[in-house]
Amino acid sequence: MGWAFQDKYKIHDELGPLFTLVTPAANEVTVADPEVASAVLGRRKDYVKPAAMYEQLNVFGRNLNTVEGEDWQRHRRLTAPSFNERTSSLVWNEARRQAQDMGTSWFNGGTRGTKTTVEDTATLALHVLTCAGFGTSYTFNEGVRKLAPGHEMTYRDSLSLCLSNIVTFAIIPKRYLSSPFMPRKLRRLGQAVRELQKYMDEMVAKERQADEERPAQTTNLMSALVRASDEDMRSKELGHNSKTGLTDDEIFGNIFAYNLAGHETTANTVAFALVLLAAHPHYQEWVRAEIPHPQGIANTEYEFMFPRLQRCLAVMTLNRLDGKEVVLPASTPVNINVQALHTDPKTWGADSLSWRPTRWFAPQSNEQLSNQTFISPPRGSFIPWADGPRNCPGQKFAQVEFVAVVATLLSSYTVKPASHPGQSAEEGRKALMDMVDDSAISAITLQMRHPQEVALQWDAVL
Repeated sequence: MGWAFQDKYKIHDELGPLFTLVTPAANEVTVADPEVASAVLGRRKDYVKPAAMYEQLNVFGRNLNTVEGEDWQRHRRLTAPSFNERTSSLVWNEARRQAQDMGTSWFNGGTRGTKTTVEDTATLALHVLTCAGFGTSYTFNEGVRKLAPGHEMTYRDSLSLCLSNIVTFAIIPKRYLSSPFMPRKLRRLGQAVRELQKYMDEMVAKERQADEERPAQTTNLMSALVRASDEDMRSKELGHNSKTGLTDDEIFGNIFAYNLAGHETTANTVAFALVLLAAHPHYQEWVRAEIPHPQGIANTEYEFMFPRLQRCLAVMTLNRLDGKEVVLPASTPVNINVQALHTDPKTWGADSLSWRPTRWFAPQSNEQLSNQTFISPPRGSFIPWADGPRNCPGQKFAQVEFVAVVATLLSSYTVKPASHPGQSAEEGRKALMDMVDDSAISAITLQMRHPQEVALQWDAVL
């Protein structure tokens, strides 16, 4: 996975939009053609996800990411409806609140700046998820960083350890991790698994109690899972063999999947965007121009503000077979090279490797806030949320969170690299871009490998 970020589209420039890697074990096809990518993602029954690749995500139970067939339909039917406009409103309000506190903390860092951008955006994203998804609200400075009563590890630390060691679960069953003969590092991971399971047990118990007291139409991500589990138990009590709800293990599996998909990915996207904005101050002004309240957006509602912040959304949007028919043998692995699709000059132009959020608007609309039109790229050429029936159900959740955070921060602050004596502005910008370019896949998601190398300085908007 990691090679594609560094390579971008170069290998397909040399070998074409589709090539086959021939090995003694199997032949693997890699695709960077928008039409083919769209077809592969759209034909769920023809191109089945390889279960073995996702087995480590079952560490706490089967979930929407790992099941197929009728089980996938059941999980999708029970979990997707909770990603609704009510949830988006909760996300908006909580993300703004967290961003205000995070911005204050960074501003107080003064000229020395902050080197904890990645760590802090991870805390923010986790707090937004626990509030809008699981019904528990925290302050930015404590919350999941604080050790809960009866626990030996914080929620954030236990989750972080599990996520960063996700590949380990494919090799060593979790029941062996706490064995005395295991190395200390693996025993620590075993402790994180136990602690995270305990936190999830407490969440489910709390939700079951709260669910008895709230209206049936009130739903968050956790309540949807709990109600689905209760439906499964009632079905079994009636002697029905077919699954209609979710087992408790499937609840835990989906909670873990939400944490994986809704926490780390969004947090890293926000961190990348803030570093890139610091390196391109003119885009800060470009985004700030569409925020209608220069003193902040504290009193604006989601329904009014989110649709108007299209430039903020553009900041989040980080950047053929030539009619021939190709017949693939059954069970041939097909990999979609997303990085190549997202950087191919044939789609994105000669500056496809440049960070230019204005590319998402028609040229004539870039200067007219009242007449901005988002450009829709060819289907299959931009798939950060996947495509077809297995597209990410949390897309709107992440978009609302991102826009709320960026708009809140830029309405009150400017950001730039904290300078060293004798360092020019251009040298500071280059240091930021080098930090972004030095990124790699860490367990699951793309991350800057050394995010603490350059501090970001936050100043009040004048």
